[in-house]
Amino acid sequence: MAIINVDIQKSYHILNHGATTIVSAEFDGVANAMAVTWACPLDYDKVTIVPHNGSFTRTLIEKSGYFAVQIPVATQKDLLLNLGDENNSRFDNPHKMDGVELFYKDDFKVPLVAGCAAWIICKVIPEPHNEQTYDLFIGQVVAAYGDDRVFDGSHWHFNEVGDELKTLHYVAGKKFYLDGKGV
Repeated sequence: MAIINVDIQKSYHILNHGATTIVSAEFDGVANAMAVTWACPLDYDKVTIVPHNGSFTRTLIEKSGYFAVQIPVATQKDLLLNLGDENNSRFDNPHKMDGVELFYKDDFKVPLVAGCAAWIICKVIPEPHNEQTYDLFIGQVVAAYGDDRVFDGSHWHFNEVGDELKTLHYVAGKKFYLDGKGV
């Protein structure tokens, strides 16, 4: 596997298929990540996310002004459920991130979750009304990366990979669907 750079103007391809995401952030040496179902492209180089008001990750986003959106794969289902468990907040569990492998790229101080299919690093475009009223954050994409086994920098290749590298789509009740066959 190689992590390849993705052209910022093509980064929306990473989110276009609607997979469940992990959002991460860091401030003052403290990192956290959470599952976020509501993440989508806004434009070619902008992303929206809806991190719950009062979540630990959201406080890090508000303090740092940056966040990352990553696309987990099927083998990360349990990690995704753990990071999204509303009873497992870093506010109450300082060990929530134990065992979560993080890495950093290109001098950005934004943690990325290892093992995902793609990653997008964003700088917050401040919109206080949207953030407070709707929990809606807009990010300007500053870097994007993909796992070359499943994403070539512009397109997903789900037909050519096993189920373990397919992305997850959350429906409800801890149930996910995998991306299927392209037509």
